[in-house]
Amino acid sequence: MVRRAEYVLPGYGGPALTALLISDIHVAGPDMPPARLARIVAQINRLHPDLVLIAGDLIGDKPVATRIYAMKDVVAPLAGLRSRLGTFAVLGNHDHWRSSSEATAALRAIGVTVLTNDAVRVEPLALAGLDDDFTDHADLPRTLARQREVGGLPILLSHSPDPFRALPAGPMLMLAGHTHCGQIRLPLVGAVSTMSDFGDRYACGLVREAGKTLIVGAGVGTSILPLRLGAVPDMWLIRLVPGSGGNMAAAPG
Repeated sequence: MVRRAEYVLPGYGGPALTALLISDIHVAGPDMPPARLARIVAQINRLHPDLVLIAGDLIGDKPVATRIYAMKDVVAPLAGLRSRLGTFAVLGNHDHWRSSSEATAALRAIGVTVLTNDAVRVEPLALAGLDDDFTDHADLPRTLARQREVGGLPILLSHSPDPFRALPAGPMLMLAGHTHCGQIRLPLVGAVSTMSDFGDRYACGLVREAGKTLIVGAGVGTSILPLRLGAVPDMWLIRLVPGSGGNMAAAPG
């Protein structure tokens, strides 16, 4: 499913931009072979985003996986992504558990910019990438300092949504994954697990607190078990529009 949102960039007077958020690809057999990822890439290209943002966990080393792929095969379909401003990524916990250096090198080899507690200027955006908080690789103070240095309208890409609580109040759009929106959500019980210290608080979709906005994608792959229940896989197409305040409205599409 492609979910759609609109976010007002405070103080921006230029043309609208679109950012495509995808997370938790988890390439592994049986449910996410590279061929399926290639079809997802083609779907993304048909949406014509200005930039593509990958919120970590390309790797899908499940205990019950029917096939584990080499890193070059995991990332190869992502070379087909087409966007005017490029593709940017942060690493997730599964990428660190396999090999963060190998994942970073493989992504850079196909033209993906990997942000590791760093930031870059992308037209009007100060795009920052926070390394994985779940495996204690995140350095939020450094990342925010780099974001201020590059200047521009702040967007933060993170694998885990948990650092959202520590962000200073004020206009900021943070994009994350990791939780899979629960992946398995049982009737009356809810999510079996969100892998978040805050339970359901930052587990899925849109959250607004203290002037900040968070979008947490459900991801497109699966972790541990090749199964989803009550948590539809998704990616987000976010329209960034000019305005005076970080207001947001969203609807599934």
